[in-house]
Amino acid sequence: MRELFNLTVVLTIICSLAATALALVYNITKDPIAYQQRLKKLKAIKAVQPNYDNEPDQDFVDISLEKNAEGDAVLTRFYLTKKGTDPTGVVFVVTAIGYGGPIDLMLGLTPDGTITGIQILKHTETPGLGAKITEKKFLQQFTAKNAQNTTWTLKKDGGDIDQISGATISPQGVVKAISEGLILFSDHHDEILTAG
Repeated sequence: MRELFNLTVVLTIICSLAATALALVYNITKDPIAYQQRLKKLKAIKAVQPNYDNEPDQDFVDISLEKNAEGDAVLTRFYLTKKGTDPTGVVFVVTAIGYGGPIDLMLGLTPDGTITGIQILKHTETPGLGAKITEKKFLQQFTAKNAQNTTWTLKKDGGDIDQISGATISPQGVVKAISEGLILFSDHHDEILTAG
């Protein structure tokens, strides 16, 4: 019985020390991690919307667009870019469905809804095939396009967007997500641009 008591005491001390060490490591690293995540976000914003002098990650509006299966509101965050007090555009993330799963992409738009840039943030597409959606050649074709001057399907389907040889689902998903993002921005245009 005494052995069991001693073992319990030793295990309790070890667990307490481990928990304390984890808490200390968390407290030491949480600010540097948050700082690095902010830098990564700002770099992505700058890549798709270079024309601003504000801090867009601090100047944003959340729009509730739909409800998920549980009935909770799903928010989309729109980062506003400005020169002085004048809006130069908006940046937000849309999700496409690719061959390998969800594709998160950041979309930069001018106030009139013209694309300034697109960056793929996360994907699980097949290297050498669907992963070509991250290549400059594919992404640059979207710049200066908008809902009015573009047919938002791949050329093989009668649209204006170049496909990727050997991959269909991934580029189709990206094109569909961008098209839906343009509609989303148009539907909430005034609400987004006057919020900042």
